[in-house]
Amino acid sequence: MGDADRSRLGVGMVGYSFMGAAHSHAWRTAPRFFGLPWDLEMRVVAGRSADGVRAAADRLGWQDATTDWRTLLDRDDVGLVDVCTPGDTHAEIAIAALEAGKHVLCEKPLANSVAEAERMVAAAERAAERGVLAMVGFTYRRVPAVQLARQLVADGRLGQIRHVRAQYLQDWLSDPATPLNWRLDKEKAGSGALGDIGAHIVDLTQFITGEQLTGISGTLETFVTERPVATEFSGLSGTAGTETGPVTVDDAAVFFGRMTGGALATYEATRFAAGRKNAIRIEVNGSGGSIAFDFEDMNVLHFHDASEPAATAGFRRIVVTEPEHRYVGAWWPPGHGLGYEHAFTHQVVDLVEDLAAGRQPRPSFADGLAVQRVLDAVERSSQQGGGWIALT
Repeated sequence: MGDADRSRLGVGMVGYSFMGAAHSHAWRTAPRFFGLPWDLEMRVVAGRSADGVRAAADRLGWQDATTDWRTLLDRDDVGLVDVCTPGDTHAEIAIAALEAGKHVLCEKPLANSVAEAERMVAAAERAAERGVLAMVGFTYRRVPAVQLARQLVADGRLGQIRHVRAQYLQDWLSDPATPLNWRLDKEKAGSGALGDIGAHIVDLTQFITGEQLTGISGTLETFVTERPVATEFSGLSGTAGTETGPVTVDDAAVFFGRMTGGALATYEATRFAAGRKNAIRIEVNGSGGSIAFDFEDMNVLHFHDASEPAATAGFRRIVVTEPEHRYVGAWWPPGHGLGYEHAFTHQVVDLVEDLAAGRQPRPSFADGLAVQRVLDAVERSSQQGGGWIALT
């Protein structure tokens, strides 16, 4: 097949900061390491600052730049819109793109509210009838060790699931002098640690176990209620000015619930765990064994097989870098670990393969809505003093 016979997917991205850089790396890298069914073309990136977005386009590999994301909808050379903006803009951009006939990849959490997420799901369902598809970016699903964990559960190696434990621990806000940014503004972010990082562990536990939460009880806490206003901000760090402003989101979220199979599930999400940089810890205990994962050692999965003799039983450390492991065969020889950015590349690979096959990519907007309902329930439970909230 010659180049003229291959289908091409032109990509337009909205947002170019932390997530925009990670997504750009993935769009550049995926076709160089994986045999994709379509050629990818990084057509245009959109952002609010003319100078900033032009510099980002040059640095990250985009052909063109614009300060108006709506122009992406009119371009015939853009077939997919990648949304890497704060949560308050997700619904508007994603729905407009779907209605314009563009496939959509939208960063998590899907929206800032259940109502917005429901509108996005409805738009995605209408678009799917025309062959236009949408996916939400819960990227940690694409870590090979997480894929192996899911496979072990699906194969019945853990038996009946009894306990699910999940933590997402960061420390970048533990210093009260860390300045405000959009992630601390409820109007833009929707919530704090709950939506920013708690959404990930809700999705991961449901993905690994194949079960859903049926109800929760939780509490939210804000430890520092006022911070310096940033004069400059990049990624998760900024330069503090002399003025201060209010923090309007949670700093930490703690909640517990039940899964559809009856298991007890506990969750903790905080950006105040001093010394923890990006610790995503998942442990699942079943009648037949257990698995444990920590993203700070992301190429390793710990597995305990309860059928082994007690004298020699225990967790064993599996280095998930063999070519038989999901995604790994496209990369390096065994033992040469992958990093944070690789999961974004795997996300692009899965998305493009699904689009080319006409399959609904996962996680879908409906999956994102399911997580949004959990986040909403945690917030309502906290407002009620930790009361139990059933999820339907």
